[in-house]
Amino acid sequence: MNKKRSGRDSRRSSKPAAASAAIADLPVAKNDEVILEIIGMTHDGEGVGRVEGYTLFVQGALPGEKVRAKVLKTKKQYGYAKLLELVERSRHRIAPPCPIYDQCGGCQLQHMDYTAQLEWKRQLVIDNLERIGKLRVVREGSGVEGASPEAGALSGQADAAAAGQDASDREAQVNGDHRNNSTGLHHEPGAGIISTGLYQEPEAGIIVRPTLGMNEPWRYRNKSQVPIGVTEGGLIGGFYARGSHRIVDMETCLIQHEHNDEVVRRVKAIGRRLGITAYDEESGQGLLRHVVVKIGFATGEMMIVLVTNGERIPRMNEWITAIREELPAVVSVCQNINTRKTNVIFGDVTRVLWGREVIHDYIGDVKFAISARSFYQVNPAQTEVLYGKTVEYAGLTGEETVIDAYCGIGTISLFLAQHAKKVYGVEIVKEAIEDARANAELNGMAHVEFEVGASEDVIPRWKEQGIEADVIVVDPPRKGCDPRLLETILQMKPERVVYVSCNPSTLARDLRVLEDGGYRTVEVTPVDMFPHTTHIENVVLLLRD
Repeated sequence: MNKKRSGRDSRRSSKPAAASAAIADLPVAKNDEVILEIIGMTHDGEGVGRVEGYTLFVQGALPGEKVRAKVLKTKKQYGYAKLLELVERSRHRIAPPCPIYDQCGGCQLQHMDYTAQLEWKRQLVIDNLERIGKLRVVREGSGVEGASPEAGALSGQADAAAAGQDASDREAQVNGDHRNNSTGLHHEPGAGIISTGLYQEPEAGIIVRPTLGMNEPWRYRNKSQVPIGVTEGGLIGGFYARGSHRIVDMETCLIQHEHNDEVVRRVKAIGRRLGITAYDEESGQGLLRHVVVKIGFATGEMMIVLVTNGERIPRMNEWITAIREELPAVVSVCQNINTRKTNVIFGDVTRVLWGREVIHDYIGDVKFAISARSFYQVNPAQTEVLYGKTVEYAGLTGEETVIDAYCGIGTISLFLAQHAKKVYGVEIVKEAIEDARANAELNGMAHVEFEVGASEDVIPRWKEQGIEADVIVVDPPRKGCDPRLLETILQMKPERVVYVSCNPSTLARDLRVLEDGGYRTVEVTPVDMFPHTTHIENVVLLLRD
């Protein structure tokens, strides 16, 4: 088929769509069928194609493919279409191994081979650095190995890699720079290790290393959060169907630890036998909302958290007895009470029904106590990679003072403390600081101090007390750093800043602020913490210019 036949000529529709399209002044209308060449992929995994310059997002389509798609929805500058047929397949397309992949919303990239996922994620980071941060990235021939000319086909355009989640942001991106970026890297095991000799001069730009992936990118999650519903056959539990709150019953999840799957299966079966009711979002009635399971990969210890719509659990002793008999690895059974009509999983009250308050796990040599509400990275193997890179970029010799903003339960702080003279951690969540202090004591680390509060309030107070940081590490939530924290960093002027990010768009925004304030972004290493999803973590080194 002639490649130019991507607009009205290739449209097949039984409805008189041309008139409605003309009214809207668009080349397509709802229910039209079109042939699209997929030129990129959005930050949430949708294929990007164009009809006469008009952008359509197609779930399940991969860059480099030609597809037949049905237009589902149109807006002024972009629309959505459903994949009907693969006219030309990408060589990176594979059969998803998960039997419910097409229904479940938990993964987005199982239809793309893993090497291509890693290349695409690296390119997504580059796109954000360049287009949002207006930062210069090192190109081929500038000290980066493994340049791949086809990585541009895996990257999204400005409308695909942009940070904007809402319509106004997306529309702005659709009108932006649509050029393909032809630089990318093939993943190599062990790639990304650097030495100071590889740091580039300021005019060379930022090195973006190959994405550090997993040798076995399956069964990596240590925490399962399963919403519970009901059918005629009794309790079901699994994941929400893509784009909805309809629960898809699940017996096996290929990114969960196998033992988590087994615990969820047994808990559902016990609940059915005991006649436990499931929470109904619409009516607000029913008891069991979620089953949360945690496992320590290094210790094998397991915790079950039953999230309930009310305090009383019928036949609770029978339930606990059955869990203890059938699941000997479980050392803690907790209840979290959430009576609010909300999508938030946890309520404010948690109590231990049986066993211990915590389970334990290790990241490297550091031991952590994990409670029902503790935030703990869900991929322990890649967490060690992520934190190892953080320590490397911090450049610690044992004589430095380090501040860890957004320290959580102290995971990064304690990892850094193995190599630093003094570490200060700050976190706004009181319970997290209590956990952090307990974890420091658990590891005999007396040279670590934690304080409750907002980083932008606490760190200036530390400075007034004479505390000067050689290195500041930030690991903010997806929204990025608070602007006042960035200003605080610029005022404290540490020699190094290490930025750990779970969102490339807010990372790029914040790096621009730090660059304008006198720092130079030297190097970025993407770390694939969540294989087969569109999420990517990054560790970034900045030096004071």
